[in-house]
Amino acid sequence: MSNHVVVGAGPVGRATARILADRGERVRLVSRRGVGPEHPGIERVAADANDRDRLVQLSADAVALYNCVNPAYHRWPVDWPPIAAALTSVAERTGAVLAVTSNLYGYGPVDGPLTEETPLRPNGAKGEVRARMWREALAAHRAGRIRMTEVRGSDYLGADAQTPVTVLIVPKVLAGRRAYVPADLDAPHSWTYVGDVARTLVAAAADERAWGRPWHVPSQPPISIRRLTARLAELAGAPAPRLASLPSPVLWLGGLLDPTARELRETAYQFRRPFVLDSSAATAAFGIEPTPLDVALRETAGIGSGAPH
Repeated sequence: MSNHVVVGAGPVGRATARILADRGERVRLVSRRGVGPEHPGIERVAADANDRDRLVQLSADAVALYNCVNPAYHRWPVDWPPIAAALTSVAERTGAVLAVTSNLYGYGPVDGPLTEETPLRPNGAKGEVRARMWREALAAHRAGRIRMTEVRGSDYLGADAQTPVTVLIVPKVLAGRRAYVPADLDAPHSWTYVGDVARTLVAAAADERAWGRPWHVPSQPPISIRRLTARLAELAGAPAPRLASLPSPVLWLGGLLDPTARELRETAYQFRRPFVLDSSAATAAFGIEPTPLDVALRETAGIGSGAPH
């Protein structure tokens, strides 16, 4: 039995804590409010991710430190750098392996499938933050200061997933209302199940072969928004989706007044053309197969319990 510290009690943090606790590990789940699943193996602790001394105390006996933090979307350029620096410092002072939950923003627009070897060429502030976090943590790893790995997923599906599709489109589809989508409705797009992010994070943290490099979360073959929402509606017994593609200029104009629309500008390219994630390396290395799409969609719609951990 080992000790693990999970920082952040969002969907990925909670799923990671459950996986570890169900395996008999001791878990400290750290968040500002001290929330999380009720489980005999999970100790819920209230602490700030920027409080290095407190996190060092909590992580003193930990084999791994999991960064599952997710600051407010519009505050990434301000909030992420100090949090990333704090967690790197904690990993250095305690010797715990640092396993970081990340996404695909750092790559920027690309042609063809994304692999872990795709160069980081971000096209905006949020992507720059993610790329900087990776480069600084990798530099610390190569200098022998820490041991680290990073797990990257595409847009999430699953319970409480917070992505443009799950927040802006899914509720309207389930309610039988028309949804206006700033996307090419037929472009293939990769989707990642929250539970698979947690499984990959835990596997990468425990395997020294995984350290010092990023891993893409095993994800099902890409599927368009039109097909995804049609299957979601079918599983939920909702009417066939009524979708309308929103032209790019409308999104840009909407961003003048709506903060959410403004934040979506940077990553709009992901939904205007094929956006495909190659996750074969993680499946080969860790033996993790992506959760079936129907399971992920049922959990997204609140009509199923999701995949077993």
